[in-house]
Amino acid sequence: MRKHLKIVVLLLLAVLILWWFGRKLDWAEVGQSVRAADWRWLAAGVIAVSSTYLLRAYRWRTLLAPLTEAGLRPLFAATTVGFGAVFLFGRAGEIVRPAVLPLYDRRVRPAGSFATIMVERLCDIVAVVVLFALNLLWFPAPAGQESQLAHVRTAGLILLIVAVVGLGGLVLFERRSERAIHWLDVRFKRWRFVPDRLAHALTHLLEQLAGALRILADPRELAITVGWTVIIWIVNITSNWFVILAFGLPFGLKETIFVMGWSLVGSLVPTPGGAAGAYHAATAAGLIFLNRPPNEAAAVSILLHLVAFAPALIWGLYYFLRGDVSFKRLQRLTSSEEIEHAIEDDELKTDESGMPNKLKVVGVSD
Repeated sequence: MRKHLKIVVLLLLAVLILWWFGRKLDWAEVGQSVRAADWRWLAAGVIAVSSTYLLRAYRWRTLLAPLTEAGLRPLFAATTVGFGAVFLFGRAGEIVRPAVLPLYDRRVRPAGSFATIMVERLCDIVAVVVLFALNLLWFPAPAGQESQLAHVRTAGLILLIVAVVGLGGLVLFERRSERAIHWLDVRFKRWRFVPDRLAHALTHLLEQLAGALRILADPRELAITVGWTVIIWIVNITSNWFVILAFGLPFGLKETIFVMGWSLVGSLVPTPGGAAGAYHAATAAGLIFLNRPPNEAAAVSILLHLVAFAPALIWGLYYFLRGDVSFKRLQRLTSSEEIEHAIEDDELKTDESGMPNKLKVVGVSD
């Protein structure tokens, strides 16, 4: 009941934001701008976005390497289904990607899948913050927006500091993970208000996270992961630039990265439809900041959103039709209870096998 109420609230929020976003727009002019967009540039954007899913699968395999082997095809399938779920369910769909991978590749444990996705999200967050913050250093202020740009630069600098501090904290956790997890395990045994199942799931997940964070201590693995991340975001920027070029806007890569920063802020709102409403409003606001007309800005934001999610929906439909993952199963995977059970079962299987998980010896011996 509570889950369904949350979905209803988020749907209402999406509708409210969409209403606010479109209340003063001339939708006939918006439609005309959409129809006038060069479909060749849009097709190039779709191809670029599709390639990022394959690149993410390669990076995910690198992150899983210290834990287990994983096939590229299951990783690609889980990635596309996961991004399709983000569109269908909003940010709740984020957990579908790591939850569904063990269904495609039995060698991957649920806890390891979740831990590596946490590291992947860290890579993406740091990449976005660094890109946005560095871009602001050389970004020329649009006419009449000098003071506002100063505030945006301050926000970008704060985000950069937070990202660096957070990254430092994870490096420290990786180095002292055994001691930290043992300390937490002792505390959980004393804190009777924490359910045993939840305590076991959390400590097991932290063990998996510590193993995945080994990339921060291994120069080779770290270099490979950073390399894949750089390539992914170069292609992401290119795909956004292609959509902007479809409208004939006089923007280069600096303006594209600037607009992407606004888009990514909007995408944090957990509304269904891939942050529907919030993404469009934030992206349009970034374009209006660059002195583009509101109707044109709205048209660009709509197609940017469509190009970002259409390939994942197409691939997701492919896997639905194959019967690999059902829509009902995806709904179940968005619940925290399902994830908790998966991690708990993972731990029980490890214990019953009599063999310690690879990650449980991280920091002790290699």
